[in-house]
Amino acid sequence: MREYFLDARALEHPEPLKQAIEILKNLDQESFLYMLHRKEPIPLLALANEHNLNNISKEGEDSNWHILISPNSEVKLEEYIRYVSK
Repeated sequence: MREYFLDARALEHPEPLKQAIEILKNLDQESFLYMLHRKEPIPLLALANEHNLNNISKEGEDSNWHILISPNSEVKLEEYIRYVSK
């Protein structure tokens, strides 16, 4: 799987959503978006769900959110997350 990483922790609204959408447009079945954000991006997750994209979001011990999105419904995104759970 090919990872497209977006560190959105220092970006201000609406830049994280805009950049994530641009990445999502270019994903294929062998790739996924990995976003690191300071809060859970509810609008992005809603958009992913509307388009039936495979997605997970988890808050790490450092209070950063780890968001993974892929068009491939078969991929186990949990295997690609890099954080220690609370």
